[in-house]
Amino acid sequence: MKPLSKNIIFALLAVILVGAVFSTYSVKTAKTEDITVGQMVEKIQGGSVKTVAIEGDTIVAEMKDGSKAQAATQGRGSVETLLGTYGVTADQLKGANIEVKKASAMTYVMNYLLPTLFPIVLLAIFFLFMLKQMQGANSKAMMFGQSGAKEITDKKQQTKFADVAGALEAKEELGEIVEFLKNPKKFSDLGAKIPKGVLLMGPPGTGKTLLTRAVAGEADVPFFYISGSEFVEMFVGVGASRVRDLFSKAKKSAPCIIFIDEIDAVGRQRGSGLGGSHDEREQTLNQILTEMDGFETNVGIIIIAATNRPDVLDPALLRPGRFDRRVTLDLPDIKDREAILTIHGKNKPLTKDVDLHRVAQRTVGFSGADLGNLMNEAAIRAGRRNAKEVTGEDVLTSIEKVLLGPERKSHVMNPEEKRVTSYHEAGHALVAQMLPDADPVHKVSIISRGSAGGYTMKLPSEDRTMHKRKQFLADLAMSLGGYVAEQETFGDITTGASDDLKRCNRLARELVVRYGMSDLGPRTFGEREEMPFLGKNYSETRNYSEKTAEAIDAEVTKLVVGAMEVARGIIRDEKAYLDKIAEKLLAEEVIEKDAFDAIFAKA
Repeated sequence: MKPLSKNIIFALLAVILVGAVFSTYSVKTAKTEDITVGQMVEKIQGGSVKTVAIEGDTIVAEMKDGSKAQAATQGRGSVETLLGTYGVTADQLKGANIEVKKASAMTYVMNYLLPTLFPIVLLAIFFLFMLKQMQGANSKAMMFGQSGAKEITDKKQQTKFADVAGALEAKEELGEIVEFLKNPKKFSDLGAKIPKGVLLMGPPGTGKTLLTRAVAGEADVPFFYISGSEFVEMFVGVGASRVRDLFSKAKKSAPCIIFIDEIDAVGRQRGSGLGGSHDEREQTLNQILTEMDGFETNVGIIIIAATNRPDVLDPALLRPGRFDRRVTLDLPDIKDREAILTIHGKNKPLTKDVDLHRVAQRTVGFSGADLGNLMNEAAIRAGRRNAKEVTGEDVLTSIEKVLLGPERKSHVMNPEEKRVTSYHEAGHALVAQMLPDADPVHKVSIISRGSAGGYTMKLPSEDRTMHKRKQFLADLAMSLGGYVAEQETFGDITTGASDDLKRCNRLARELVVRYGMSDLGPRTFGEREEMPFLGKNYSETRNYSEKTAEAIDAEVTKLVVGAMEVARGIIRDEKAYLDKIAEKLLAEEVIEKDAFDAIFAKA
């Protein structure tokens, strides 16, 4: 029963109860006195009666003082004859204004039946209401094992492949699935079988769910979608029951598509030692495996699943015959980012100075979701200014908001802190500018954002899939540029460099233990152990001795100290540029790429 109908029933019951209370109260306050016929005659003869009403065998008199009295004739003839017997004259009867009333059925019901039946009816309504509630609870209990899969039916809100930018290979793979569903004979004539499952893998925000929506929009077949977490309950067997119910619905609608989002919620490796053999998650996974490729085949049902963690999935789920195809979605490159920005900018009034190619250059490492959020933040910023169009400044400023957080305008630095921050960021920018293997500087700012007091934005000129050792060493020196600039300019260091030091030491250790880019040779150190039921790197096994650990520490220190000396040499040799950058930051707080390049062009 819906909450609204429940409220209506409770309101009606409350009104009835209040009415009953007031009616009872009114009856009690207007109580009629019972007297004998003789006493009634005395009152009529005494002239104290205002009106007399004859209702059947009852004489009801209203006194001049407002009180009422009634006397029963007990079937002794007509009232007029009875009163005449007692000596009441005709003049006395005329003065009493006698009125004869016939007792109606409604009067009988109101006076006799209603007081008796009302409590019974009220109890009956209450018990019927409770019975309906119990039936609703029973029906919910019976539906406990049914899947909560939803079917897409609104064709007006469907997504098409044209609405998805980038991911060309993924769209090609999924396009074949759509073609299989639309024209199965084309492939069956060649002996080809329809793939049973497609696994979409990739970082969060790369468009796994969006692509699946596009498949639903392109394929003119029923489309069911459910999250992996919706299968799992605290009671063993419920998840397996929901899987059976889901595939039962799909069989009736075949050919169709089932989309399971975040399948790692139920598809993690079995035998992890957590929960034993009766673990609800494992029971659910076993049922999924059976339904996908068990003794009974499900012809015409294609399962599409999405996950961020393919490494923790059970091997039985990944074998051919279950998930035949695995589609990897990577972060978009510059062309894809520009295309994604174009799609998200279609419904926004952009000014002519919005250069989406420039925005794509500045958004290296952004996912499709990040880019959508970027354009949305730009529109919100324009709305706060009561503007009618989104400007290029709105878009570029939103990049920093997505990366670092909003500006902390309430955080006001004193002159000394502002000067230290200016030289710190100038040190980062100068070292990056002077090292040929470092990425070019796009922006320098001393405006606080998020937890950062200032920042230097450096971006690669092109997308990379591999990094050279020289580039890593340049990053190390650039990270220490602010630390060295503080030391060389003020003869002291501040806590502002703590995050730089942490990032620098982490990168140096990665170069030694993971990439083999040190004097220890082509070796990697340590093995990361995956704990499937925790879904993260739980521990790292040391496959080296204590002596080797000391050598690793020494090599990390060597890399960090070497990078610091490189940064120190640049800061000392180019002190004039350091001062120019710092003074410009103190004056303007922000230096964009063109203005930054102009500082060095004037030399």
